[in-house]
Amino acid sequence: MRKATIAICAGAVTLATIPGLAVAHHGWGWTQNQESRLSGTIQSISFGNPHMHLQLLDSDGSMWEVDLAPPIVASRSGFGSEHASAGDTAIITGHRARDMDVLGFKGETITVRGRTFDVYPQREKSLSPS
Repeated sequence: MRKATIAICAGAVTLATIPGLAVAHHGWGWTQNQESRLSGTIQSISFGNPHMHLQLLDSDGSMWEVDLAPPIVASRSGFGSEHASAGDTAIITGHRARDMDVLGFKGETITVRGRTFDVYPQREKSLSPS
C-alpha cells in the first residue's frame, strides 16, 4: 500500500510539472521585456513544430538562434516556407535573451523579401517592423 501511495504521489508531481516545463520552453520569460531589432542573413530555417526556428548571421559575424511562432500561428499571418529561405536577408523585431551571453532571440515580426509578417499578432508591439 505504501509503494502505491508513493507511486501515485510521484505521478501527480510529474503531471503538475509538465505545464511549467512547456511554459518555460515556449514562454517569453527567458527574454528581455524591451523589444529590439535584429537583422542579418538567414543561414538555416525550419518551419516545423513546436515553433519555427532560424539561424541568423548578423553583420558582426555572430550567429543568432531565433524562435518564431508555431507554424499554424505564422501561417495565419501569411508566413510560410515559400516566403523565406537560407541566403535571404531578414529583419526581425522581438525580444533578445535576458542572458547577454546567449545569442537567442524570439521574433514577433519578420521582414524578408520586402514583405513583413506579424507572426505573433496577439502581442503588443513597440517597434515598427523595419
